[in-house]
Amino acid sequence: MATGLLYELQHHNPENHILGRDFFYILQYAHCVKLILAVISPARSHSKSDAAASLAADYLARASRYMACEAKSFDSEAALLNWLDRQANRTAPVLVLLDSQGKQLSSEQFAERIGRYRDNGTQMLILAIGPANGWCDATRARAGLLLSLGAITLPHELARAVLAEQIYRALTILAGHPYHCGH
Repeated sequence: MATGLLYELQHHNPENHILGRDFFYILQYAHCVKLILAVISPARSHSKSDAAASLAADYLARASRYMACEAKSFDSEAALLNWLDRQANRTAPVLVLLDSQGKQLSSEQFAERIGRYRDNGTQMLILAIGPANGWCDATRARAGLLLSLGAITLPHELARAVLAEQIYRALTILAGHPYHCGH
């Protein structure tokens, strides 16, 4: 089966093929990078918005058509770092922290950054929404990128939904899917 799919990928023009361009993008990159949307959420707290959690899950499910994606919740920043240290890959995981002092990227720039990580052989990309008091200096020093969703403050549930949508948007941009209109 896999040999037949690889033959299809190498010998057919995705633009003219019945399976379409998304299929060929998925086939080419689906197993290269695993994207983790991580959230620091103490066990004593509970989701205040089922709608936001549902929306985030929906966008991550959509994004999973293009790249392996999953959500993880950690009780503390230390738990995230401990988990990160235990990840055994050929390449070190890339940690991207959402931080109010981080870099603001357009959707296209965010897509380009994810594409660069993918193309450079990154096996695991972790996008993390931090604790209510912000990240400690040691965690910030480990980050490959500090990313800001803007100057506004968002509750964790809403930030997770916005980030999940931007992940989906970035992956559709990379795949050439028409979801992103560019405005």
